[in-house]
Amino acid sequence: MRLATELRRLREAADLTARQAAALLGVSPAQITHIESALAGVSEKRLRRLAAHYACTDEEFIDALVSMATDRTRGWWEEYRGLLPTPFLDIAELEHHSTYRHDVEFLFIPGLLQTPDYARAAFSSRVPELPDEERELRVRHRMERQRITVPYEAVIHEAALRIRLGDRAASRAQLAHVLARSEADHITVRVIPFDLDGFGGTWSTMMLAGGPVPRLDTAVRDAPHGTAFVDSEAQLGVFRTLFHRVKDASLDPERSRDFIHRLGKEL
Repeated sequence: MRLATELRRLREAADLTARQAAALLGVSPAQITHIESALAGVSEKRLRRLAAHYACTDEEFIDALVSMATDRTRGWWEEYRGLLPTPFLDIAELEHHSTYRHDVEFLFIPGLLQTPDYARAAFSSRVPELPDEERELRVRHRMERQRITVPYEAVIHEAALRIRLGDRAASRAQLAHVLARSEADHITVRVIPFDLDGFGGTWSTMMLAGGPVPRLDTAVRDAPHGTAFVDSEAQLGVFRTLFHRVKDASLDPERSRDFIHRLGKEL
């Protein structure tokens, strides 16, 4: 879908219609429409010809599009196809191909830092209630996502650390798990305390996944109708600014670990 979106944007930036692009490529207009709707793939040769016709000279970007077009990865998430909603698979695939991952959470521990018990409690609170089998599938899927190895930075509000989805022991174990995960070289955890003066950051969750080039980054937001994937450059710029604003307002990693450790001792 992202490849299709980027090819359509390139064509529109070149001020060409689908019919004109088809004529340049020697194919039917329907084929261009199918490619731009993610209903058909495109070969490396045709993709590079399209980029040339669209006067795109960003070789790094074109190479990234070629990689997207020719990738045949069948990831671990495919075993959940038909069992979990498609956005679950899309998130896992996005993370697999990302070059970095940034999270901001205000009410929940980020999924990549959750314990099985915490994730189970979170899914159990869903309305309508999930069948036990599907809830356990979601928990297992979330735990498998934690194999992410790219640089990961999470900014967590104190509210998320204090809200108990389970009992006291489960909450204590969850905080200990966050601390343990934060010791990994590729994981950074920052905390926004309640008593922070003048905090004016975003007040909703956000996720930012890095692409092979910055213009292929993706932001993800929870929306009333489901998960929303954001990829326009203007909106991505807003999300990058928001993340850096929240990050700059948070405690540094060492002070954040001390803060979480103190919360754990209070339980």
